[in-house]
Amino acid sequence: MRQAYRTALVTGASSGIGVSFARSLAARGTDLVIVARRADLLDELARELVERYRVAVEVVAADLTDPAERGEVERRLRADPVELLVNNAGFGAFGPFAEGALEEQLRQVELNVVALVRLTHAALPAMIERGRGGVLNVASMAGFAPSPGSATYGATKAYVAAFSESLHAEVAGKGVHVTALCPGFTRTDEASEAGLLWLRRADVARAGLEAVAAGRALCVPGAQYKAALPALRMAPRGLLRAAAGRVWRQAAGSR
Repeated sequence: MRQAYRTALVTGASSGIGVSFARSLAARGTDLVIVARRADLLDELARELVERYRVAVEVVAADLTDPAERGEVERRLRADPVELLVNNAGFGAFGPFAEGALEEQLRQVELNVVALVRLTHAALPAMIERGRGGVLNVASMAGFAPSPGSATYGATKAYVAAFSESLHAEVAGKGVHVTALCPGFTRTDEASEAGLLWLRRADVARAGLEAVAAGRALCVPGAQYKAALPALRMAPRGLLRAAAGRVWRQAAGSR
């Protein structure tokens, strides 16, 4: 059953795809809680959404890698449940794993995985109790193949995809939808056009919201990436590792 959500909380809402999620939901009449580190950018977005779409917008400035600040968002979700949680916040650090700062690798795990799991755990029980709700988790095509140069990022996104598909099966029949959104290369600049490999952020956000509303477990935006996914899943892992390794060595050699 396709759902329309009256309230939603969106993380990572101050930039990139997060802004597009917020705008797309507001255009549908959804009241919002928008979460990110930058209060000034959130305030600016909130004013825009309230003026343009006449929806209610609550701003929560929080660093989701900080346990205390993340805890406030968890408590907000439990105390005043929303109908849709969009776990969009995430980042990737790029370069050889052995040469990068360990703290940067662990921050990726903390934001891309730990925060996502904790917020989902805070939001899901009320949705199940009501028999209505949705969780949209932003993963990536990087989660389906080896990612030399972004090993931790790719691993976190593989986790998100697997976690989301498992939860989708757990809550089936309970009126709650859990969806993994797995975009490929996406332009963070709203004015940029789509291309052979690149997707527009507004299109990615729209596809994800339509997928969770329809109750689909997995959403891969863009015809080019939909076509690539079966090949990535069926190809021998050794072949994928070899191909990814060649691309990585060529990229590293050109720097």
